[in-house]
Amino acid sequence: ELGLNLGAVDYITKPFSPPIVKIRVRNHLQLAHQYKLLDQLAYLDGLTEISNRRRFEEMFQKEWSRSTRNSTPLSLAMVDVDFFKQYNDNYGHAMGDFALQKIAKSLENVLRRPGDLIARYGGEEFVMLLPETDEEPAMIVAERALQKVVELAIPHHYSSIAQHLSISIGVVTTRRDDSITPQTIMQTAD
Repeated sequence: ELGLNLGAVDYITKPFSPPIVKIRVRNHLQLAHQYKLLDQLAYLDGLTEISNRRRFEEMFQKEWSRSTRNSTPLSLAMVDVDFFKQYNDNYGHAMGDFALQKIAKSLENVLRRPGDLIARYGGEEFVMLLPETDEEPAMIVAERALQKVVELAIPHHYSSIAQHLSISIGVVTTRRDDSITPQTIMQTAD
């Protein structure tokens, strides 16, 4: 009892039974696995199954610090689905959800490096975090993203700019500069 009050999760008294030890170890491994899964789910967007805003904000702070410390470039791209309200209003929310899922997967497939991150920022907004990426390669990623969404060819007859769903992307690249804050980068990209 004293051990449990001090924070122990479990204990085994002597003499111990090997089958009981085996079962308890299995149960604790299973609990650890479930906690790990819950932790991972806390960072996923439920609809699109890509990273969520919480994950992005954590990674952005980490990459911002690393970029400042190492004087390496950091690029950020804010992605917005064009005329998405009209899409939802005319095709319905189920179709809107399906479109967001397809767009999220397309954007995820554009990113090729393990350190790059795509996250759903909110509603029909996505954000791409591109550590150690200068302006030119960031623009190439943005162009590829635009093209991938066009290739989806999701009809949108209520858009005033295209006959299919399209996206707009704002890209910002920064190097170490004390006058720029993470908030400034987000606002500029947006």
